[in-house]
Amino acid sequence: MVTRYCHKQMVSILTALVMAFFFLPPSFSDARQTEPVDETIQYLLEYVARSDLTFLRNSGQYTAQEASEHMQKKYEHFRDEIKSPERFIELCATRSILSGKPYLVINKQGETTKTSEWLNAELKEHRNHIAGGPH
Repeated sequence: MVTRYCHKQMVSILTALVMAFFFLPPSFSDARQTEPVDETIQYLLEYVARSDLTFLRNSGQYTAQEASEHMQKKYEHFRDEIKSPERFIELCATRSILSGKPYLVINKQGETTKTSEWLNAELKEHRNHIAGGPH
């Protein structure tokens, strides 16, 4: 009788643990939880600043340094809402809060790309580099 009780209790405990694991918020099970978010965001801001590209925001053209400074100000404004580099890009490098127009970057060949796509690609490269993967 005691053995049967212990077995049922163990099954109940294991079931509860498995259920808890499946219902954890994504941030708990995400491998990037250990990523230094502020360091990665600072890396992205520096990447923007040293890119030597032209940035378009609300029909105006800006230098890389000006774009980085603008994103830094938005980061300071939204800091409490930013828990990942992806969220930083979403809130600070995707679109104008005032007009809703997307931020764009112009490369040396004159090709235009959404700043968010450009930064997400660099974030992926940065993570691969940190993980020792292909560059």
